[in-house]
Amino acid sequence: MARIAQALGLILAVIVLNFTLIHVAPGDAADVIAGDQSASSPEELAEIRARYGLDDPFVVQLGNYVGDVVQGDLGESIWDGQSVTSLIFDRLGATALLAFSALAFAFVVGVSIGTIAARKPTSLLSQLITVLALVGFAMPAFWSGLLLLIFVAVKVDFFPVSGNHDLGFEGNWFESLLDLGQHLILPALTLGFIFLAQYSRLSRASMLEVLESDYVRTARAKGLSERSVVFKHGLRNGLIPVVTILGLQFGTALSGAILVETVFAWPGIGRLAFDALLRRDAPVLLGVLLLASVVVIVANLLTDLTYRLIDPRIRVTGGVNA
Repeated sequence: MARIAQALGLILAVIVLNFTLIHVAPGDAADVIAGDQSASSPEELAEIRARYGLDDPFVVQLGNYVGDVVQGDLGESIWDGQSVTSLIFDRLGATALLAFSALAFAFVVGVSIGTIAARKPTSLLSQLITVLALVGFAMPAFWSGLLLLIFVAVKVDFFPVSGNHDLGFEGNWFESLLDLGQHLILPALTLGFIFLAQYSRLSRASMLEVLESDYVRTARAKGLSERSVVFKHGLRNGLIPVVTILGLQFGTALSGAILVETVFAWPGIGRLAFDALLRRDAPVLLGVLLLASVVVIVANLLTDLTYRLIDPRIRVTGGVNA
């Protein structure tokens, strides 16, 4: 209960901080709305500010917003009047699919190559994996996405370049699933490369330490196969630091999705946030930021629970409830 209370307090603090940052940011949403409505006179601007409550004092605006959020009302888009909640949920599935696919790809491949590199740390293969991990970590998402678009999608014409379905696509559920999978590959690879480099290096360092521990030496002395020693005794403990980073990077995946979804025109929350930023659509932007914050906090709680499954010593010492 204490952890849940802390999480709720943190969410409230994030709501206040996000609203404050949006409020003090340069630009005026009323000017954007007025430009879209071809309204430029002072009277029309004043009417727009009054209509959306932009002329109220900051404390009043903050209080109204916090009260609405507590009641589950994220407001309406000042651009088209749609509910922010419905806008987010309409695109949540696409972003969740992209983020989970990217993280799953990065986790499985990163841990695998990191473990391989740790078994023979001085080998050429281990050095090559380290170099590739550094290159992947240093390459920005938008740059790797553009490279994939140019060399894989455009020149080779093997994968679709934008969206999550072909324009005017019609087919049964299986054909729709295949079409979605084709469109997902490039965005998921682009986003996954960011985390792949981190997971491979972290798992390599963790496994190097674990494989030199006393209980691993004991397992080898008992005559167990190297495969059993590495994957049954070593990998379980070596995964703990990787799982820690995995839990903390759900929020990073959402922020990275903004660039990736923009490059590939993927219809998710990242693209929604990018459009809201250009339009100064504060309610939509605040809704996306709140969602990202909640995802990070919930992911941290789930990470603590996952520790108990990976390492029984945490359950014995009660480390999760500390």
